[in-house]
Amino acid sequence: MLKNYFKEINFSKYTSIKIGPKASVLVINEIGDYSKHHIFGLGNNALISNSHPDFAVLGENFSYIKEENGLLYVGAATKSARLLTYAKKNNLANFEFLGKLPGNMGGLVKMNAGLKEWEIFSYVHSIKTKAGYIKKEDIEYSYRHTNIKDIIYEVVFNIEEGFKKEQAEIFKIMRENQPQTPSAGSCFKNPINDSAGRLIEAVGLKGFSKGDMSFSIKHSNFLVNNGEGTYEDAKYLISLAKEKVKKEFNIILEEEIISY
Repeated sequence: MLKNYFKEINFSKYTSIKIGPKASVLVINEIGDYSKHHIFGLGNNALISNSHPDFAVLGENFSYIKEENGLLYVGAATKSARLLTYAKKNNLANFEFLGKLPGNMGGLVKMNAGLKEWEIFSYVHSIKTKAGYIKKEDIEYSYRHTNIKDIIYEVVFNIEEGFKKEQAEIFKIMRENQPQTPSAGSCFKNPINDSAGRLIEAVGLKGFSKGDMSFSIKHSNFLVNNGEGTYEDAKYLISLAKEKVKKEFNIILEEEIISY
């Protein structure tokens, strides 16, 4: 079993939006108290400033998949693509939507990630933190949100047979309208009975840019980095969109992208 260690991460290459400085990051391979560090995933919905907190990432000891007693135990550092491949190979249902949903399982569960009405917490049995196993019914969760504060080390899923290839293909097609330019995924959560993309386009910000950052011309709710985008320009556009949508529709957009 590996021990904890430090490694340097260049966040301008590591994060999906390609913004951020280099930093020394703690790699966690042992369950413990890391309250002085901010746990970080694969950087798919993150915007990193030069004044970020001390980060930690889960190491190799928490990347695994195993079946025991009718449940699926998945290490929180396991990538979504690996779990999807496992589900296909072993004919497991309910993981089809993980196609093109990047991230590790700890991060996806903590934010209750998903696609449209499908969300990962629907299939969770329990999670493991430093306090031990916590059952799903003892966790508050909603659209793109949970109340989990501690580091997730393991996610336990209910097992159901029947991987649906046609369903996986539908999810894949649903994501083809998303831009391939570096981004942090959806910038804002969708308001109830509306979409953030529609609102951003309605206030004239589709394709609008500041420096090398812009709201994508392909999908308005994606804040994209067209080259040498900066944290400051990204935050400017986020604030501008919130201000315009509030003024025009009296709707407060809630950020899905996490800024550090």
